[in-house]
Amino acid sequence: MATYADRPWTRNYDPSVPKTIDYPEIPVYTLLDNAARDFPNNNALVTSAHLPLFGRKSAAVSYKLLGELTDRLAAALANMGVKKGDRVAIVAPNSAQFVIAFFGILKAGGIVVALNPTFPPAKWADQLNDAGVETVITMTLFYKGLNSIRGETPIKQMIVTNYKEYLPPLGQTLFTLAREKKDGHYVESLQANDFWLQDVLARFTPDQRPAITINPREDTAIFQYTGGTTGVPKAARGPHYALVANATQMQAWISGGLSAGTSSSMGAIPFFHVYGMVAVVVFSVIMGAPIFLVPNARDINDVLGVISTFKPTHFMGVPALYNAINQHPDVKAGKVDLGSIKACISGSAPLAPETKRKFEELTGGIVMEGFGMSEAPTATHCNPYQGVNKVGSIGLPFPDVECRIISLDDGKTDMPVGEVGELVMRGPVMMTGYHNMPTETANALRDLDRDGRPWLFTGDIARMDEEGYFYIVDRKKDMVLIGGFNVYPNNVEKVLMEHPAIAEAAVAGIPHPEKEGQEALKAWVVLKPGAEVTQEALIEHCKTRMAPYEVPRRIDFMTELPKTAVGKILRRELVKLETQTA
Repeated sequence: MATYADRPWTRNYDPSVPKTIDYPEIPVYTLLDNAARDFPNNNALVTSAHLPLFGRKSAAVSYKLLGELTDRLAAALANMGVKKGDRVAIVAPNSAQFVIAFFGILKAGGIVVALNPTFPPAKWADQLNDAGVETVITMTLFYKGLNSIRGETPIKQMIVTNYKEYLPPLGQTLFTLAREKKDGHYVESLQANDFWLQDVLARFTPDQRPAITINPREDTAIFQYTGGTTGVPKAARGPHYALVANATQMQAWISGGLSAGTSSSMGAIPFFHVYGMVAVVVFSVIMGAPIFLVPNARDINDVLGVISTFKPTHFMGVPALYNAINQHPDVKAGKVDLGSIKACISGSAPLAPETKRKFEELTGGIVMEGFGMSEAPTATHCNPYQGVNKVGSIGLPFPDVECRIISLDDGKTDMPVGEVGELVMRGPVMMTGYHNMPTETANALRDLDRDGRPWLFTGDIARMDEEGYFYIVDRKKDMVLIGGFNVYPNNVEKVLMEHPAIAEAAVAGIPHPEKEGQEALKAWVVLKPGAEVTQEALIEHCKTRMAPYEVPRRIDFMTELPKTAVGKILRRELVKLETQTA
């Protein structure tokens, strides 16, 4: 019988994956310094656009130039008064400017606070106030919105950039003529104390980069806001060491198929989210790989155009994105060549077996379902690249990640292998805590063994099999009590997704309409294009596969489900909609 202390997962690693790794004790930005030295002529960032009559045109920033631009920005930020430990916000979509800002802030000693650019200004204000942000780097598209809440936040200064600045020359011209004013990118002048990005980059030289000292294990690189799907958002403090360690783990994990200097990345997952920030940006830099930038992953035509033109080798994504590609008419008609894609890590939501099968059939590559958290930026588990991928499993813990399944009753007793409990873990990728939230930090990081190395309590109900593969059953907060039985919405969603008419499904507990104080189970489903099915037929489908108390008796048909920017379904929004319309 396996035990968690035995780490049975290491026996199922690919031959090229080490059981333990010697992680470099360096700041995150040193990875860029290394790439600029080792791969100076490799493209780092490729911005492209499909231009009518001219096809897809692109412009690139090399690793050498990226190193110089970020040195210049660090010098500018230091001149503006940014000191070690100051929080600096980025409000931008996936773009060359985002990556320049990210590394420029870190080189100045600052902490990156990446905000969701699709949020309304009021939500930006909450996070800007919580983090104490005085300096913001933003696109012109969001400048007006930021100014609207400026007086109620600590913002003192902004650096502003226009999306067109890193487009190819013809693209810049067409953007100016056709989109700049119409889409809200045009800004005639800036307020006092604000600066244009290109102006500040021109004023400083790389050798003016400030000299700072970073303790990689203790000094924070990012504030990653989390908890938006389950409660009050809170900023997880990700230290430099954690980001470097995670990128190093991912490099080792796929070392059997991709090598530094010869691979390339799709840049579609939002960079403001820790998944895109670490698994795409930092990972690509450690690989010396170009990132083919996609500012809006919902634009599947643009995603397919980038793949067809630039032939990326790895594609970090989410199930909804892979599925959207599978279902695209041009893909179904065989008009798009996806054969360059060799390795994909799928996260953020459960990966449907049919989505995985179809995408692998189209690409010839491997889609590995994984798992991660903002509190462990970003990935902690993944199915092997060359070994067995188990359907429904998040895979094996990465090297040096310890995992246990703890009793839901007492929060400390190990559960027998195969039984469910809360997933707890520790390793080199853990946060140091939540900003200004000592109680939340104490709840999440607990020294179970009293050895000074706390475990992260994930809030996820999970189990481990004898071979060390882990399975997420559900979130503790999403578990529903029906007739005295625990029901896990994830399991119900998986059954609904097995029906041939269903494209997406969400399940949650709602107040029982007839029994005060009790919960009822409800499902919301999106049908595949052209499909038809009745509520009664779906209930019968569920009855043949689940216990009676697990069967949702109320089903709504939706055109789409509310999701986070990285494709995680927002169950709480559906419950909120239900209670508002009840």
